[in-house]
Amino acid sequence: MDILEIIRYIFLGLLQGFTEPIPVSSSGHLVIAREIFGIEAKGLSFEILLNTASLIAILFIYRMDITAIIVNLSRFLFKGARDEEAVEDFRYTIYLIIATIPVGVLGILLKDIIGDNVSMLTVGLMLFITGLALWFIKNKRGVKRDGDLSIKDAIIVGLAQCVALMPGVSRSGAALVGSMAVGMNQKNALRFVFLLYIPVSLGTALISVGDLVNDPEIMSLAIPYALAFIASIIATYFGLKWLQGIMERGNLAIFTYYCFALGSFAILYHLFIL
Repeated sequence: MDILEIIRYIFLGLLQGFTEPIPVSSSGHLVIAREIFGIEAKGLSFEILLNTASLIAILFIYRMDITAIIVNLSRFLFKGARDEEAVEDFRYTIYLIIATIPVGVLGILLKDIIGDNVSMLTVGLMLFITGLALWFIKNKRGVKRDGDLSIKDAIIVGLAQCVALMPGVSRSGAALVGSMAVGMNQKNALRFVFLLYIPVSLGTALISVGDLVNDPEIMSLAIPYALAFIASIIATYFGLKWLQGIMERGNLAIFTYYCFALGSFAILYHLFIL
C-alpha cells in the first residue's frame, strides 16, 4: 500500500470524524468526497470503525455526565435511593431508552433496504431539508431542563432521529431539531442528543458485527484502518467541542447556510457535471 492510499484513509477519518457531531451529515460528506475526489475506502467495516471512533470521543467528552448517571441509576435500582438526583437520572435514562427505540426498530427493519449507493442529488436534497429544519429552530430558546422532560418529549425526539435513516440527513441535526422543538434549552438539548448517540452507535456496531468479521479487506488494511480510526477520534473530539461553543453563542444558523451552500453544490454537480 502506497503513502497516497494511507493519506486517503486518514483524510476520510478526519472528514467523517469532524462532521459526525455537527449537524451537516457525515455520510453525505463521504458521498461527496467519493464523487468529487474519487476517494472511497475499501471494505464494509471501514464506516463501522469510524463510527466506533466517534463513539469513543463522545464517551470521553461526556464521561462525567455518564458516570453520574450510572452512579445514580445504580443507587436507584440496587440501593433503593429516592433522592432527587437518583429519581431524575432514572427517569432520564428511561427517556433515552424510549428515544432510542424508534430508530433502533426502523434501523433493523430497513437495514437491507437503505443502500450505500447514494447519489449526489439525494445528498443535496437531504442537506437542504437539514438546513431548513435547522433554520426553524436557530433562534429557539427553550427552557426545559433534564428534570422537565416527559415521555412525549422522548418519543418526539426519537421519531425526529428516525429521519436520519434517510441517506444524507444528519443524525445529530435531526435529534437536535427534535430536542429543541420540544422546548429543551440548547445546552441540555445538546447533552441529550449525544447521550442518545451512545446506544444508537452501539446498536449500529452490533448490527454490523457480521460485516466487520467477514470483511475480506480488514487484515490487509490494518494500518490505514488504525490511522483513520485515530484521526476520527481526534476530529470528532474537536468537532463536538466546536459545536458546543457555537451552541453557547447561539450561532446555530451557520449550519443552515453551510447546508444550503453544500446542498446547492451537490445538486448542481449532479445535474451538470456527472
